[in-house]
Amino acid sequence: MTGAQTAHHAGQSKKAAASGWIGSALEYYDFFIYATAASLIFPQIFFPSDNPTVAIVASLATYGVGYVARPIGAFVLGHWGDTHGRKTVLIVCMFLMGISTMLVGLLPTYQQVGMLAPVLLVILRLIQGFAVAGEISGASSMILEHAPFGRRGFYASFTLQGVQAGQILAAAVFLPLAHYMPTEAFNSWGWRIPFLLSFFVIVAGYIIRREVDETPAFAEENKQGNVPKAPIIQAFKLNWQDMLRVVCMALMNVIPVVATIFGAAYAVQPAYGIGFSKDVYLWIPVLGNMLAVFVIPFVGNLSDKVGRKPPIIVGALLSGLLAFGYLYAISIKNVPLAIFMSLLMWGVVYQGYNAIFPSFYPELFPTRTRVSAMAISQNVGTTITALLPALFATVAPPGSTSIPLTVGAIAFGITVISAVAAISARETFRLNIDDLGNPDAVPMAKADYERKRAEVAGNVGVAHARA
Repeated sequence: MTGAQTAHHAGQSKKAAASGWIGSALEYYDFFIYATAASLIFPQIFFPSDNPTVAIVASLATYGVGYVARPIGAFVLGHWGDTHGRKTVLIVCMFLMGISTMLVGLLPTYQQVGMLAPVLLVILRLIQGFAVAGEISGASSMILEHAPFGRRGFYASFTLQGVQAGQILAAAVFLPLAHYMPTEAFNSWGWRIPFLLSFFVIVAGYIIRREVDETPAFAEENKQGNVPKAPIIQAFKLNWQDMLRVVCMALMNVIPVVATIFGAAYAVQPAYGIGFSKDVYLWIPVLGNMLAVFVIPFVGNLSDKVGRKPPIIVGALLSGLLAFGYLYAISIKNVPLAIFMSLLMWGVVYQGYNAIFPSFYPELFPTRTRVSAMAISQNVGTTITALLPALFATVAPPGSTSIPLTVGAIAFGITVISAVAAISARETFRLNIDDLGNPDAVPMAKADYERKRAEVAGNVGVAHARA
């Protein structure tokens, strides 16, 4: 490879990572402003009820409904990504997400149109879930396939760093509104502002994503005529065991569910009697996500040195244990302790999993079925966990005792399943990109891997210096 080719490849690697980061941040801003509103606002304006438990469960169930659509979106968008390319599917995801989110901000309330309001809310949430199903798998595959040798873990981690940034942005928009606006005005129209801002998501996302080239791996498959007509069928036929592993590992989504969805309802809904103010509670996941933004690339880089499995296993088990402490801190109304536990559980330990799966999942599958296999299996796993907020509110309703113990035990049990699935998977970090998805592929010897990794890094540096 010439210096010019090396510089071009390195430039595309960085451009792909930047596109994945910004695109994920914008798309997950849309997704998480809904999640925040479902915990803080929607029980009162879309699901009024004489029984506060019913209103909370109904509102959190609409959060879960978005995940129900994700397996359907995964089938459609995964197929699109494996047959038409990574770049195309990411642009489609952006438009669907942006438009549906903007329309939520225009919805009438229950007091205005009755049952039509929650029905329309559910429909738009279904479209959101459909759209987001292709985001992580498409962005992760795009970045992975553009990444330099020996740096796939580091580059792919920027997909999830973008997701965390999107959550920060979502809460950052809600924070000043919840703090400075009168409650009546916020509940009446102030909550709509973050949703209407999605117009800018659509514009910015399109401008960013059209600038990225299609990946070399997909382009080569297309050139050789190896792009399958039915990648989903091939994925289930050839990759079902790894797809099952990803389903189980994706159950780790229980940790953000505990931290940002059930934790929010538990802390601020009057029926639970904890009494955290909305703006104070919103700072807890924000601070955790801010720390995660710094931790993620460090862990991604670490996985290029020690492997994908160790960080995932440690992150799963420890974050599951810390869920007990986080919920206990909320139960005793200790804001500083709740913030500390969030920083530890969500901001640091959970990132052992969160920073690694964008490289580990697509590395388990071959190029021709990569987006489909990852999208379907990951979204099935996250769909299961997204039904948990309503379950938590049902088994640990307002007025019940031992809420931290009950919800914490469920969360820890689920993280154990994820850890076992990771243990059973093969290690992938020292495989060449052409060998990914081949169960019989032999990893490169450690010394050879380190030498080639250093050589590629040196060539990139020299090429940039000459450019």
